[in-house]
Amino acid sequence: MADSVKKDTRDPKVIIATRAAQEMQDGYVVNLGIGLPVLVANYLPEGVEVFLQSENGMMGMGPAPEKGSEDIDVTNAGGTCVTMEPFAMCFDSSYSFGLIRGGHVDATVLGALEVDCKGNIANWIVPGKLVPGMGGAMDLVVGANKVIVGMLHTQVVKDKETGEVKRIDKKILKECSLPLTAVGVVDMIITEMGVMELRPEGLVLTELHPDYTLEDILTATDAELIVSPDLKPMPIPA
Repeated sequence: MADSVKKDTRDPKVIIATRAAQEMQDGYVVNLGIGLPVLVANYLPEGVEVFLQSENGMMGMGPAPEKGSEDIDVTNAGGTCVTMEPFAMCFDSSYSFGLIRGGHVDATVLGALEVDCKGNIANWIVPGKLVPGMGGAMDLVVGANKVIVGMLHTQVVKDKETGEVKRIDKKILKECSLPLTAVGVVDMIITEMGVMELRPEGLVLTELHPDYTLEDILTATDAELIVSPDLKPMPIPA
C-alpha cells in the first residue's frame, strides 16, 4: 500500500475496499472495475501477492501513486493514474480481453447500480442518461471465476439545487429494474453494512458491520436476506 494512502476507518468506501481485498488469494489474477473497486489495490493484505489486470492492457498494476509522482501515461481503464509493479507488462486490447474471455481472471471486483437476489447485475446504464459505454463489465462478469460486487448499500438522491436528500434508493433488490449487464453471475456483495453471498438457497448475509444492527440492513435491502446461522462481525479496517 502506498504511504500516501490512509485508512479512514469511517469511510464506507474504505470499509468496502478493505473487505474486498481480503477475498484475494496469493497468485490470483484480479481485475478491478472503475470507481470504488480500484481502491482494493491500496488495501491488499500483507504477504498476499496478486496480479492486477486492467482491461486497457496491463498486467501488474500497482496501487495509487504518491501525490505529485503521477505518470499520466500510466492509467487504469477508468483513466486514473496508477503505478506498475516491477514485473508489469503491457499489451493490446485484444490480448487483454482474451485473458478475460478465456477464463484466466480469478476474481473481479465491480461496482453496480443494482444487484438482485438471483445474482443478476445492472451496472452499465440508466435509461435516458448518457454513458461512455459498457466497457469491460459484460466480459468480466461472465469471464471471471469469481464476481464480487463492491458498492454502497443504498443510493442517496439529492436535489440538485438545494442539496437536500430527496430519497434513498435501495440497490439490492428482489429483481433488477435497470437493463442487465448479465444474468446470475454475482457470487458476493460487499457493502459498508455487510457481506452477502449468493448461494443455492438465496442471498445469505454472512457478515454484519458492527455499526449496524440486523434490522438496519434488512430495512435497507429490498431483496429477502437469509441470515446465516454463523453470522459474524464484518472486519473493521485497522
